[in-house]
Amino acid sequence: MKQSDAPLLEMKNISKDFFGNQVLTDVNFSLRPGEILGLVGENGAGKSTLMKILFGMDVIHETGGYGGQVLIDGKEVHFLTPFDALAMGIGMVHQEFSLLPDFTAAENIVLNREPLRRNVLSEVFGERMDTLDRKTMHEQAIAAIQRLGVALDPDMPVSEMPVGHKQFTEIARELSKSSIRLLVLDEPTAVLTEQEADSLLQAMRRLSSAGIAVIFISHRLQEIVDVCDTLLVMRDGKIIKDVSAKEADTRQIAKWMVGRDVSLESSHRQFAGDDDDIVLSMKNLWVDMPGETVRDVSLDVRRGEILGIGGLAGQGKLGIPNGAMGLFPAGGRVVFEGKEIALNNPRNFLDSGMAFVSEDRRGVGLLLDESLEWNITFTAMQVQDKFLRKFLGGLLKWRDQNSIEAVTDKYVRQLEIRCTGTKQRAKELSGGNQQKVCLAKAFAVEPKLLFVSEPTRGIDIGAKGLVLQALREYNEQAGTTIVMVSSELEELRSICDRIAIVSDGRISGILPARSDSAEFGLLMLGASGEQVPNAQSGADV
Repeated sequence: MKQSDAPLLEMKNISKDFFGNQVLTDVNFSLRPGEILGLVGENGAGKSTLMKILFGMDVIHETGGYGGQVLIDGKEVHFLTPFDALAMGIGMVHQEFSLLPDFTAAENIVLNREPLRRNVLSEVFGERMDTLDRKTMHEQAIAAIQRLGVALDPDMPVSEMPVGHKQFTEIARELSKSSIRLLVLDEPTAVLTEQEADSLLQAMRRLSSAGIAVIFISHRLQEIVDVCDTLLVMRDGKIIKDVSAKEADTRQIAKWMVGRDVSLESSHRQFAGDDDDIVLSMKNLWVDMPGETVRDVSLDVRRGEILGIGGLAGQGKLGIPNGAMGLFPAGGRVVFEGKEIALNNPRNFLDSGMAFVSEDRRGVGLLLDESLEWNITFTAMQVQDKFLRKFLGGLLKWRDQNSIEAVTDKYVRQLEIRCTGTKQRAKELSGGNQQKVCLAKAFAVEPKLLFVSEPTRGIDIGAKGLVLQALREYNEQAGTTIVMVSSELEELRSICDRIAIVSDGRISGILPARSDSAEFGLLMLGASGEQVPNAQSGADV
């Protein structure tokens, strides 16, 4: 093959093990300029490890390196650090964020590549006295954001952003690099709503037209079919399918991934909740959460039900649990079991018997450097004195290691958390398995009411059904009331009894989960409950 005919990227016979555990075996694929390659597989299938090899990540070299060859333009390369990959025009947006929280979007986008401006002092003392050219920084950031085609405020600090905007900032940072030839997107839409994800897919098509190749890792299989040219399916560290994306449908891809037929469908139940037994009542709740502002929400939740909360991007659905549980400034009234709970203090809600699984698992949900045992039991230990042995009438307390190991092992098995053992650190798990640990932590508290925000975010299709079923079983067996927020309407319909739709920071209506999709669509577009058959307002129960 002529040098000019060589693919942009080839990975040949790639293998990798971590301390004797084989995670990649004889992986081969190639990629040409402008090609969009979809890479799918269950959590733990080896996708992220393969990309870490490509990007020269330290964790690969610190664990013995890898076998096989990586070729760019037909020439073998050995990336010792991510800077080597960047120098060859390879950019990567990882599953988890690497942003500076106190910097703005613009400052993060041009980080370490800031344009400088000469001045009188630098003429005398040298370039170390140069100052930041903030006007050019701002222009470069805006140009990158425009390539994405999203509404992202370049002047907003990362610490004030919702997770979707943080993801766009990460991607814009890579797009701002003029030398970019290959962009690796590892689960970029996992934190995005459907609208935001559609904007990203359009941006990917524009990049492809400009000759930039993309490796797109996603659990949203319809996105893979819609945007990709080629599809690679991984299972247990091997590529088992390499086909044109046009030759596959989502059901077939899911079967290749897990080795069996899969479905998210769940049988609807006849919930016999008492309309007069209201366990949680929100009255005129407002929440100041950037990108998800809640203006005036009144909502009653029946004891024992699974209530879904859905809506379009940025309309406020994520703000409801985050504000109610005290993570963002909030006002109004929240009454739980007949007792008003003071807002803006998360401990008040935990002490009253409520718990929250956040959509931001790394920022809020996990102790990344601690073991699974510590992550799953810490909140229950701290708030409820569970998993402790008490001496001298409770004056001295010590961890009950046996009960800690037992409960951790229970949830590892129930949720099929892929790990080397209960003492493995949370940061070493794949994103989907980290999400399962967050659920296990909430289950261990045994709350009376559980807020769950985007519970299947970043989880592959084979595990989604398992997580949703676990929520249903926990609801039915423990009697726990569940309020579930999700960007995926069909996911809500598969498990919930009723679904409240949020529009412009308010509840536009509530429908039974079996209602026609068109009715939910009308509510999402701003129609009031009175304009939609079968709909109730937030306080009508």
